[in-house]
Amino acid sequence: MTALVVQRIKVRWTSRDAAAATVRRGVVQEYPLPDGPADGITVHDVLLDEATGYRPTDRLGSGDAAVREAGLWVEWRGGAAVVDHLPSRASYPVRGLRTRLFSLAPGQRGRWRANFRFTGCACSARWWYEQWTVQVAHAPGRPDLFHAARYARDVDHRVHLYGGPRPGRR
Repeated sequence: MTALVVQRIKVRWTSRDAAAATVRRGVVQEYPLPDGPADGITVHDVLLDEATGYRPTDRLGSGDAAVREAGLWVEWRGGAAVVDHLPSRASYPVRGLRTRLFSLAPGQRGRWRANFRFTGCACSARWWYEQWTVQVAHAPGRPDLFHAARYARDVDHRVHLYGGPRPGRR
């Protein structure tokens, strides 16, 4: 069986002031992988929430359901892992269709970065923001798999969350 490892690092916040942004910029964005199965699909989900002082919490999952829970869809074509982002419930940016991120041959790694603005239900609107760094390796897992990784594919979908393009991008 083929090995695929996904690590999603999700930073969540509600504060929009400069001091809070400075704290967020200092949040660690690299975590070793816990031991997992040698083959199949492994998903390591790490959450850093402002509400808990950005103390990391993580969980390890496996299989297609864990990949979908991480917002991804994986198909296998000719030995390559084709990775798409599923539509999310984000208020901004709104992406209603599955989005192709990349295709990885055996041994390759890919990274996708994105950020989102969410709101709760209409009866109790509550805004929050998330930045995701999703790393995918078409390789067996090991603790340092993404440490100082070189990515065959690097996709950046980050936007300015308060409307308009992110500064410095067109």
